[in-house]
Amino acid sequence: MKYFRKLRGERIYLSPVSPEDYEQYTKWVSDSEITDNIAISWILYDVEKEKEFLESVRQMDYHFAMVKYDGDKLLGNVSLFNFHHINRTADYGIFIGDEENRGKGYGTEASRLILDYGFNTLNLNNIMLRVFGFNKNAIACYEKLGFKKIGVRRKAYFVRGQFHDEIYMDILREDFKIYHQA
Repeated sequence: MKYFRKLRGERIYLSPVSPEDYEQYTKWVSDSEITDNIAISWILYDVEKEKEFLESVRQMDYHFAMVKYDGDKLLGNVSLFNFHHINRTADYGIFIGDEENRGKGYGTEASRLILDYGFNTLNLNNIMLRVFGFNKNAIACYEKLGFKKIGVRRKAYFVRGQFHDEIYMDILREDFKIYHQA
């Protein structure tokens, strides 16, 4: 697959999502460690369904493949979606596919790139996410980026036989500038 360096970081870049990566994404969305964290464990994806999904998302919102410069290796996905242009708001989502690439700072770098793009190119003022209470590593990463907890929907997510809190966090343009001044 050929990727395009739309947003460039130090170790990774963000490229528009490509439907040609459907087999890799199908592998990832079949992994419960990933799907439990992004609330799609109940959906069964096959390669055709994933290819159709990738076709549809590239035509709306801002969905990027996270790619490592070294070897142009696909690492995961980061997105801004559910735009409200009058209010200048959007939602944020991310996942890193293969376990060996987690915990190495790629997600933080990708997040900084897409937040900068959202605030300074797309002119957003507020970017929100939701994360589940059991995902302590993600929560710590989001706080390090400048996201603030804005609410909790208690016991709103059922997975693996248990209910978990759904935590809402957001970051404002001015919060991003404070945390990420050059």
